[in-house]
Amino acid sequence: MSGDTFLTIGDLARRTGLPVKTVRFYADRGIVPPTHRAPTGHRRFDHTAAARLDLVRTLRELGVDLATVRRVLDRETTVAEVAAAHADALDAHLAVLVLRRAVLRWLGSNPEEIALVHELALLSADARRLLVADFLADVFNGRPEVEGIARTLTPELPDDPQPAQVAAWVELAELTRDPGFRALLARLAAHYGFGGVRDGFGGLRGDGTGGGVGGNGSGGLRPDVVAVVRDRVRPLLGTDPASPEAGTVVAEITQRYGDEVAEHLEAANDPRRERYLTLLALINGWAEPESTRAELTWFLDAHRARN
Repeated sequence: MSGDTFLTIGDLARRTGLPVKTVRFYADRGIVPPTHRAPTGHRRFDHTAAARLDLVRTLRELGVDLATVRRVLDRETTVAEVAAAHADALDAHLAVLVLRRAVLRWLGSNPEEIALVHELALLSADARRLLVADFLADVFNGRPEVEGIARTLTPELPDDPQPAQVAAWVELAELTRDPGFRALLARLAAHYGFGGVRDGFGGLRGDGTGGGVGGNGSGGLRPDVVAVVRDRVRPLLGTDPASPEAGTVVAEITQRYGDEVAEHLEAANDPRRERYLTLLALINGWAEPESTRAELTWFLDAHRARN
């Protein structure tokens, strides 16, 4: 090979756009070793070394660490394998960046919540699931027959959430950490169950046909009491809860669900339950759930009037 076919470190720097210092660093580390040494001792490189340096520069610009670059050059791994791994890492990083963008937009109008957001809103997707899974496991006490219902009560913050969804997630996470709220929902689950998918926990489905986990130790399935009361009472809203017709409805529901039904419905009428469902729907992109407060309040008034 004639001498004029070799490239100096300066030639490589001009060819690749890298500083001479950087090219010398790669040469010193053996990442782009010299092809030849001139009689003066200066390093010389052929066009294969130049192509190798082009690959090093590209991989480094893509964020590949030096040890991995060396493995690629030594053919211990392939560029395709490295690219796939880094693409996966970038996907995860982008998801974090997108969430942070939504959080920062929300914080623009809620600066006082910054400590809470840092703790909750920036949790990884897995950490968010674990937080809610722990809450639901506590509420349902590990009962396998309600596993499907528990899944419908799990929020899934999207990869590119709106600021309102971030705010909803923060508020919902606060609710799940409230011992009083946990105890309230555990009582609801233990007495009459939560109904069918997105139903008994507050009428998210709205048709009242889903079977709920039977109360009083039966373990069977039956329509959830909240959905039944909602459907039975709605046509009567506006009438006197102390009327004979109201008394008939109370007697019917009590006979069907037992004497503790009023206590259960008092718990179901707690605004925190409905708030959880509203936040859940917002986070998951569902339609806003219908409220059952008017129906439950009317029934409880009728129950007190009758008793």
